[in-house]
Amino acid sequence: MDSPGESMVARAILDAGDHILSADPPIELLHMRAGGSASDCLAVAPIARIARLARRLGITVSRQVMVADDEGDLDLWVQARPETGQIRLSVSGWRDRDAWKPTATPPDHAAMGADFRWETDAALRLTFVSPGAGMRYGFDAQAMLGRPLAALFAFDSGTALLDEGAPLDGRGARLRPTDAPVRLSAAIRHDATGGIAGLIGATYLIDEPGEGADDDLLHPGASPLTETFTAGLDRALRTPLARIVANADSIAARSDGPIAAEYAEYANDIAHAGRHLIGLVDNLVELQAIEQPDFRLAAMPIDLADVARRASGLLGVRADAASVTIRRPGAGEAMPAIGDFGRCLQILINLIGNAIRYTPGGGEVVVTAERDGEWAVVSVTDHGKGIAPEDQTRIFEKFERVDPSEPGGNGLGLYIARRLARAMGGDLWVESVPGEGATFHLRLRVG
Repeated sequence: MDSPGESMVARAILDAGDHILSADPPIELLHMRAGGSASDCLAVAPIARIARLARRLGITVSRQVMVADDEGDLDLWVQARPETGQIRLSVSGWRDRDAWKPTATPPDHAAMGADFRWETDAALRLTFVSPGAGMRYGFDAQAMLGRPLAALFAFDSGTALLDEGAPLDGRGARLRPTDAPVRLSAAIRHDATGGIAGLIGATYLIDEPGEGADDDLLHPGASPLTETFTAGLDRALRTPLARIVANADSIAARSDGPIAAEYAEYANDIAHAGRHLIGLVDNLVELQAIEQPDFRLAAMPIDLADVARRASGLLGVRADAASVTIRRPGAGEAMPAIGDFGRCLQILINLIGNAIRYTPGGGEVVVTAERDGEWAVVSVTDHGKGIAPEDQTRIFEKFERVDPSEPGGNGLGLYIARRLARAMGGDLWVESVPGEGATFHLRLRVG
């Protein structure tokens, strides 16, 4: 395709469905070369994405894009302005150009690429954040779009962000959701008239002395999780994961109409994986709390046999689905103890849930409550493959499992359960013979 010229500005109007209402010949020709026809939505994907973003945010979005055309790539500057029910496009540039790279790389990261990229409009509102950045660094990347750059980064006092030259070039900041130190590199982008259209930048995470990831690996006793990080992780992951699970469940249930059985099964797998990740988020948030030096649990009289019955009842549906029977303490049994009701219930749900997972179909999980001197003990016995002696200590460590290759679990449940038991003045341990199942014992002081 012959270039219309760098100074050429081509315009188009899209309706609410991204169909072309009118377009100058260069845009119309791009649309046709991309396989579009007069009745189709705009077929040039990079331009269509900018139009949809502008419509969703309700603001003007300007961005440089590369568009494949014939045997080469076109470097275009696209501005999308939302109006009532329409999007007005202005496309300029129309030349070959190498992909943008950060203007500067901090010395400590000279051999590394950026951790993630971002772009803003002229008002310094975020219009792009690298896909996956939020998941990796503890914030909701989609929720950041349309918000000020300062919502993502906390800047020290200093020069303005749009100073002439290279703004933010090597400038330090903090990633707000996690308070992690970062160094930024950015360049000003100009529109077709030479005015400032925004920033395009790169973010490099840096390690603070004594607080880097290597220090955490060298000192395993130190917790790598902070309250800010886990709170950010919770906010960033819980909502999108819940949405994924809900949509996958809806597909699997064929709520919107019949689908092939293999697709329903695939949706079930997606929902299961989403629930697994939500469980991991829950455990990481829990981990941050229980590893605080001042973590304490309420000490009050409870009936440990009653807690065992309740936990068994809550897992009855799961046991039925696995064709496993739960034998639990009778209604007349009581075992007074001193502890926290909610935390004991949490521990026993974890233990009984694991027992169901490892008991073959047709088998039985046995839950008992007995007194052993000054201790009240609840025991959960499964009839699975058992645990080797060398693994019986390891499985109570963080992110450790009997067999990491098996589905289910994230290696934090037993670690958290033991920490909770000990915070109540009790303990949690296992007895097992390989091939003959395992018995987990929770003990607390008699009430």
